[in-house]
Amino acid sequence: MCGIIGYVGPRECKSLLLQGLERLEYRGYDSAGVALLEDEGLDYVRAVGNLQVLKEAAGSNGSHSTTGLGHTRWATHGRVAEQNAHPLTGCEDSRLAIVLNGIVENYRELKGSLESDGHTFSSETDAEVVAHLVERHYDGDLVTAVEAAYKELEGHFAFVVIHHDHPNLLVGARLECPLVVGIGDDEMFLASSIAAFLRETRRVQLIEDGEVVAITPQGATFIDVATGAEVPRDEMEVDWDDEGAEKQGYETFMLKEIYEQPDAFRETIGDRVRHGRLELEGLGLSDKRLRNLRRVVILACGTAYHSGVVARYVLEEWARIPVEPDIASEWRYRNPVLSKDTLVIGISQSGETADTLAALRLARESGAHTLGITNLMGTQITREVDSVLYTRAGLETSVAASKTFTAQVGLLYLVALKLAQVRRTLPEEEIASLLDELDSLPDKMAAFLDGDHPIEEIARRHFDKPFFLYLGRNIGLPVCLEGALKLKEISYIPTEAYSAGEMKHGPIALLDESTPVVCVATDSHVYDKVVSNIQETRARGAQVIAIATDGNEDIQHHADDVIFVPRTHPFLQAVLAVLPLQLLAYRIARLRGLNVDQPRNLAKTVTVE
Repeated sequence: MCGIIGYVGPRECKSLLLQGLERLEYRGYDSAGVALLEDEGLDYVRAVGNLQVLKEAAGSNGSHSTTGLGHTRWATHGRVAEQNAHPLTGCEDSRLAIVLNGIVENYRELKGSLESDGHTFSSETDAEVVAHLVERHYDGDLVTAVEAAYKELEGHFAFVVIHHDHPNLLVGARLECPLVVGIGDDEMFLASSIAAFLRETRRVQLIEDGEVVAITPQGATFIDVATGAEVPRDEMEVDWDDEGAEKQGYETFMLKEIYEQPDAFRETIGDRVRHGRLELEGLGLSDKRLRNLRRVVILACGTAYHSGVVARYVLEEWARIPVEPDIASEWRYRNPVLSKDTLVIGISQSGETADTLAALRLARESGAHTLGITNLMGTQITREVDSVLYTRAGLETSVAASKTFTAQVGLLYLVALKLAQVRRTLPEEEIASLLDELDSLPDKMAAFLDGDHPIEEIARRHFDKPFFLYLGRNIGLPVCLEGALKLKEISYIPTEAYSAGEMKHGPIALLDESTPVVCVATDSHVYDKVVSNIQETRARGAQVIAIATDGNEDIQHHADDVIFVPRTHPFLQAVLAVLPLQLLAYRIARLRGLNVDQPRNLAKTVTVE
C-alpha cells in the first residue's frame, strides 16, 4: 500500500516529488524518501516518520535535478527504519535505485541467488531484491534489464527504476498493483495514483499487468514482457477534483476502502502463502510450544472482536483447540484464568485501542504468550506483546472499518492453518487445498464487487425502516454481527444481530411486516437450520434479505431478496459474505443523506476506556 511518484521533464523535480508524495501519504507514512538524478550520481534523502520529516531533511536549498523518484512507505517487510526506507539501491548505490509498492513473494530465493553472486544487501526489505536483479541484468540497456528482472519476480507489485547513466528516463512495471502514467507538456509522470500528479496534468495512460513502461519527456513506451513487443496505448483524461483525487474517484473514503478489500486481502496473505506452502514469520512460538498450547483467548473491541469470533470457528475446527473470543473491556475486569499454555491474541486495527492494550498487559503479567494483530507498525500494541503479526491493509481513513476486517480475518485463517499444520489436526493435502483457496479469494472478492447485484434496489425499499434484524449461524454469525454494526454505525438505524437459533428465544417478538431480516445463508452444514429459521421469520410477515452462495436455487423459495456471493470453502465465506452487508449499509446510509466517513459520536481510534 505504498505510494510512488516519478518525474522526467524540464523542471526541477524535488518540489514536484514532495508535492506528489503529499497526495499519496494516505498510502503510507512509516517513512519516505526521494532519489534525484544529479550530475555526479544519484542523491538520496530518506526519513522515518511522516512526510514533514522528509521535507525537513530534504531542505529548501537547491537541487537542479529534473529526473527523480519519490516514495512513501507502508512497512510490510522490515522494521520502520531509515535503512528500509525507499528508494532502495543495488550494490552501486550511486548508479541505480528503485521504489516499489507491493510484495515480492519469492524474495528469499532471489536474495539467496543474488548473495551467491556476490551482491550485498543493506535493508531488511523484500523490495531490495528488485534493485539487485535489475543490476544483475543491466548491460547498458535499462529497459531490457527491467524486463529480465520482471520475468523472475513472483507476487504483486509495482516498481519504478532510475539509473544515473540514463537521464530523462524512468522505467516501471506492474503486476496486480497500481501504476499509471501522467502526460504533461514535454514532461511525464509515473505514480501509484492519479492523485499524485493531478495538479500538473489530467492526461493519463494506463499500464496493464505484464507490461514494462519507459517514460521520457517526449512520452511513454509500453512493452509486453511476454513477447517483447511494443504495445500501443490510448490517452485518456480524468475529470476529478482535488478531493475526488484523494478518494481515487469514489464518492467517499468508505466506498473506496470497500473496493480496496481484494488488494488489502492479497497484500495480507502475500508471501505468507506460496504454492501451497505456509510461511508465518512473526508468530513468535516454536512448533513445540504451538503443539503444547491448551487454549486460545482472543481479545478485541468492535469490528476486531467480530474477526476474533470468525477465528473461534476456524481454530476450533482446524486446529482442534478451545478458543474463547472476548470483548477486551469486559475480560480485563473478570479476574481471568490464564496459564503458560494459553495463547492470548489481541486484535487492534490502530494498535492503540485502550481496552485491548490493558487486557494484553494483564494477560502478559499472568504468564500467557501474547500475540498482537494490528495494521500499524510502531504502535503501542507492538510494545505490549510478545510477538506481532501485521495486516497489510494500508491506511483506512473512514471511521467504519471495512478492509481491515477482511484483512484481519485473512490473517487469522493463516494462524489457524499454521496451528493445524504443527498440531497435525488436518491432513497436509487439505491444508494445501485451503491455502490455494485462500490465495484465490481476492479474485472472488473483486468479481463480486465488480458484479451486478440488487443492493441498490433493496436499499431503496428499506432505507427508511425503523429496525433491522440480522441472523446467522456458525461462521455466518460473526458476519451478521459485523454487518449489523456497519448499519448501526453509519445509518443510525437500531439493529440487532443474533444467532438464528436464538431468534425464537426473544427477538422474534420484534418482528412484523415492516421488519427487514438479513440472513446469512451461505452453503454450510447448518444451511438447513438457517432455512428453518428464515421460515419462522417469514411466518411473522418479516421481509427476508438472504446472502447466499452462487448456484443455490433453493434459497429463492425462502427469501424476498437474494444477494449471491461466489462459492468457496464454507469457513472462508466470511470474507465474501460480509461484502454485500457493507455495501447494503453504505447505500442505506447514503440514501438517508448521512456522512459515512465520519459518523456522529465515533472516532477511528479509541484511546480512552
